[in-house]
Order: sequence, then structure tokens, then C-alpha cells
Amino acid sequence: MKKTLLLVSILFLPACSTFTTTPEMAYKPTNAQSELYNLQHWTFDGRIAITSKNDAWSANINWEHAPNEDLIKLSGPLGQGGALIQLNSAGVTIDRGGGDVQSSKDVEGFINRQVGLAVPVNSLRYWVIGVPEKSESVTVIENGFEQVGWKNIYKTMQPISGHVLPRNMTVTNEMVKLKLFIDQWIVDDKQK
Repeated sequence: MKKTLLLVSILFLPACSTFTTTPEMAYKPTNAQSELYNLQHWTFDGRIAITSKNDAWSANINWEHAPNEDLIKLSGPLGQGGALIQLNSAGVTIDRGGGDVQSSKDVEGFINRQVGLAVPVNSLRYWVIGVPEKSESVTVIENGFEQVGWKNIYKTMQPISGHVLPRNMTVTNEMVKLKLFIDQWIVDDKQK
């Protein structure tokens, strides 16, 4: 028994010693954040949970941003269910799989009807990278900011490719709470 325990300990010791994590940081609004508006391409993988007084759901999320298009992939546990949301200058398209594809020019209204909750998708494009939307007024608060009736709290930030980006954030208003935990960022700020 002691030999088995020792063998198991030795086998798992190297795996534990090579595991690295990205250091976590607190949110601090700085002039360096303005460079985030210039990011041309970014992608993140993570988890999202949205709750309201009457409903709640969670999903895995993959968000790919390019200058003229955003692709948001949502999937349930073990890849079950989900949707692909495509945002561009023509509007929004939601593909739920199995030929169930719907489009609209009213981005936020259409997504809100599909999800059943009011979610500020146009503003989220900025908020997920840790900055307020430029075209709207903003109030800085501790660990975040308030904008268009939503409070953005950045619980932890992480250094990625010379930028400081969110790891764990919440976006709330009186009706909805959105939690986002980002597991991985890919940032390519070079224009292609």
C-alpha cells in the first residue's frame, strides 16, 4: 500500500510542478486602456451565466472579434445545444443548428427576443475587453464603470500579449446579471 501511494505521488508530482497560471490583477482604469480600442482581432474562450428574476442559463462561450464581424458561439455542457451569433454591418444572424437560421437588422432587439433577456450586445463588444463604449457617457466606479444603465465590475484582470484584459467580470442592471469567466484570450492587434 505504501509503495502504491508513493508511486502515485511521484507520477502526479511532475504534473503539478509544471502547471502555470496567468497572474491575476485588479481593474485599474488607465490611459493604457485606450490602446484596447485599437485591437483589430481578438478571441476568447470562457463561460457565461445570465440570470434574471424569472430565468437563468449558462453556456460555454467563444467570441471572435474582427473589424467587420463578431462571431459568438454558445454551447451547453459537453458541447450540447447552442447557437452561433454573427454580428456585422447587415445586422445579426443566429444559427441554432439543424437549419434553424434567423436574421434581423435590429441586433439588440432580436437577440433579446431570442434569449428572452435584455442583454446589451453592442456595448458588450467593448466591455468584454475592459473598456467603456466610446459613444456613450460613462461613470467610473470601484473596480469598473457604469454605462447605459449597466454596472460593469471587473473582479480580476490578466496580462495578455502586453495588454491587461478581463478574466472574471459581472455586468448587471436592475433586471439581469451576466457573469463572464474568461479561460483563454488570443490577441492579434495587427491589422490583416
